[in-house]
Amino acid sequence: MRHLPPLNALRVFEVAARTGSYTAAASELGLTHGAVSRQIALLETWLGQRLFSRSGRRMVATPMARIFAAEVSGAFERMTAAAEACGRPDARRILRVNAPVSFAMRWLIPRLALFHDAYPSVEVVVTTVSTVHEELRGGFDVAIRRGVAGAGAWSHHRATHVLDDVDTLIMSPTLFAQQPILAPADLEGHQRLASETRPGDWIDWLEAAKLPHLIGRPRTVFDHFFITRQAVIDGLGVGIGPLPMLDIDIATGHLVLPLPHIQVRRTGYVALLPDGADHGTPATRFVEWLAGEGRARRQPLADGKMP
Repeated sequence: MRHLPPLNALRVFEVAARTGSYTAAASELGLTHGAVSRQIALLETWLGQRLFSRSGRRMVATPMARIFAAEVSGAFERMTAAAEACGRPDARRILRVNAPVSFAMRWLIPRLALFHDAYPSVEVVVTTVSTVHEELRGGFDVAIRRGVAGAGAWSHHRATHVLDDVDTLIMSPTLFAQQPILAPADLEGHQRLASETRPGDWIDWLEAAKLPHLIGRPRTVFDHFFITRQAVIDGLGVGIGPLPMLDIDIATGHLVLPLPHIQVRRTGYVALLPDGADHGTPATRFVEWLAGEGRARRQPLADGKMP
């Protein structure tokens, strides 16, 4: 018998390290905060070293614990894949996909019905992160992040390019009718709306539009793009938005592109699988489907459904 650490304590430790909080771990696992603390203490005793240290009111994983957690998470992922491979062929598979909020809301979720039609035995569970550069800490089968798919670009992960990303000016049809923007100079007098999660969007677009004198002008800044998008739809100002993620909004008439020829290319999105992920698993099939959707760049129908 291998001399293994207590497996339940390992499970609790992995969740606590991934979520960065005993409280969040307790919520995810359906335990009390004290139960999480006791399991961490048990594992620390077994290992003979501290895994978390107090920072203010929070318990923060030590550098060694973060390395250990990544290995534990990878081991759990391999066990999950092995269990799926050995499980009942008719059993419904759970596929955990982690993606940035805007990507999930505006591009992935509207297309999931197509994946479910092709793979009815796979149930996709989508979780989100608030930034495209969020650390990879396990707890999912497929992660979507902004980046490139070059060799070695993602430590311990295999990357597949999924979607290009291009920024352009967006506004509501009502605001366009009231105060149209037909040339870059028409932007004068409009309220500009920006997002903390997409820094530099306005600077780059204004430079591409040859309007650098507007860069220092006041803007209204929201903490996330999906709030900025809603403010633009409500006619509170103009924004910079990513294509093709806003295709549905454009097709349904919620947004218009007043100057579509002025675009700024961004780093696109990649789908990440752990190194060693077997071909033919629900995760690899999902990534292949996702990449195919990205290549197709399908245009949405007027009712918001994808063709």
